[in-house]
Amino acid sequence: MSCRNGIEVGNPWILRQITQISQITELMEEKFKHGDLTDKIIGTFYEVYNELGFGFLESVYEEAMIIALEAKGLKVEQQVPVPVWFRGRKVGSFEADLVVNTLVIIELKAAKAISERHIAQLLNYLRATEIEVGLVLNFGQRAEFRRQVFGNGRKKQPSEPKSLLDNLRSED
Repeated sequence: MSCRNGIEVGNPWILRQITQISQITELMEEKFKHGDLTDKIIGTFYEVYNELGFGFLESVYEEAMIIALEAKGLKVEQQVPVPVWFRGRKVGSFEADLVVNTLVIIELKAAKAISERHIAQLLNYLRATEIEVGLVLNFGQRAEFRRQVFGNGRKKQPSEPKSLLDNLRSED
């Protein structure tokens, strides 16, 4: 084995370490994808919560979040259709509460606490779209949020030939 800058080139142990470092780096990049944007959304969530408190319907918080997010210069889409495809056929459709900058899905709740069902709902929305990052924001007695990432590399290829982002904007 030859040495370059004091490192043995071709050393299997070093190659394994480099591979592990790159895998960790890849995971970290996925975990913190759109971190600046989600930080801004979460900050806005706490502003709205501190101003309105708890006890309103989700629709009230939805409208307040739109006003607050747009005031920060963010593009917000409301009640965005999320079609579900199976073997090239549309088998269902759900509506994501909010989509911010076409990068983050927001699912709003006004519940006692965020449940596994709420997380599963968001993960299904992420799975059905090309959007990789989502937030569950709960306007319960205690403000709380969960950030979820479902990378496109982990998703099955869509059965429908057009872009999933295009599917978000059409009801076919």
